[in-house]
Amino acid sequence: MRRLFPAPAGGDDHEWALSELADAYAYPEDHLLGDGWLRANMVSSADGAAYHGGRTQPISNAVDMRIFGVLRALADVVIVGAETVREERYRPARRRAEFVGRRTAAGQTPVAAIAVVSASLHLDFSLPLFTEAEVTTLIITGAKAPRTGLAAAEAAGVEVITAGDEARVDPLRIKPELVRRGHTRLLTEGGPRLLGQLAAVAAFDELCLTVSPRFTVGTAPRVLSGPELPAPRELELTDLLEDSGFLFSRYRRV
Repeated sequence: MRRLFPAPAGGDDHEWALSELADAYAYPEDHLLGDGWLRANMVSSADGAAYHGGRTQPISNAVDMRIFGVLRALADVVIVGAETVREERYRPARRRAEFVGRRTAAGQTPVAAIAVVSASLHLDFSLPLFTEAEVTTLIITGAKAPRTGLAAAEAAGVEVITAGDEARVDPLRIKPELVRRGHTRLLTEGGPRLLGQLAAVAAFDELCLTVSPRFTVGTAPRVLSGPELPAPRELELTDLLEDSGFLFSRYRRV
């Protein structure tokens, strides 16, 4: 993997160690004592598809998954939509020996918690995501979520966070509700609809976007899916890496 931007002083074509990737993707410390930092991580095909056949694996590669794992290992909590949980068959984050020291020094739990955003609470609470998690799985829902779903979540031992006055979750309230509970290193893995909702209200701070050198055609959504904004919004490119034609970009919201 090599760095394209900012251009390195010398050559930068080598196998990056996990520690180097962790340093490159470290959360900005100046934001962690205040409002926190919400990072989005997504992969897209060259023709804009967020997945193929309902999964991201066909448009990903080993380095993309390596970065995916590093971003999870740096986060306090991983935010994901219920549809993505179902489609991608989400499991709990796993402990990684390479990051134990870094997480302990930062005062973090051994692994990131998974926070599932769901209005309907139509979830299978018998899945490993809820029964085998080392850190309690979180459910983010609205105040008028179905009572049967709330009861099932309570019986499964998950923590329910209310972020909205109706059944629907208010995307502007997700970040502050998590920060209030001490989760300041935030990562969302989408899917496209959740990320579109967050983007529409300028609720995320950073976008890590992998562009795959593969095309899919089809009707899969883009990484941001939802109603068109009144005008395009700006992002600032801060980092760009490349490996085997895959581009790993990092943008900050302007």
